[in-house]
Amino acid sequence: MRIELLHIDDCPNTSKALEQVEAALTALGRGDVPVHLRPIKSSADTAGTGFAGSPTITADGTDIFPDGAPSSELACRIYPTPGGHAGVPTVVQVMEALTNHGL
Repeated sequence: MRIELLHIDDCPNTSKALEQVEAALTALGRGDVPVHLRPIKSSADTAGTGFAGSPTITADGTDIFPDGAPSSELACRIYPTPGGHAGVPTVVQVMEALTNHGL
């Protein structure tokens, strides 16, 4: 499984999202799975990626949080979390999403 973190350069949540995904993978016993950072620099870069704002987490090219609408806008993404809206999902949410995607 290929895990990618799609992000724009100015996204303040990229590093936190990377931490959350890596923590989720470790908790699932899959710390061996690398997370690939994929910069989105133009609207053309979003084509065929499942990008729904920065950061978007994909597994084999599919957004693991399908609530996000695909977008060609280079903008930040907001995730619904148990504590309210946030710029990144919780580790538990990432774990559940990855499990739902077959990890």
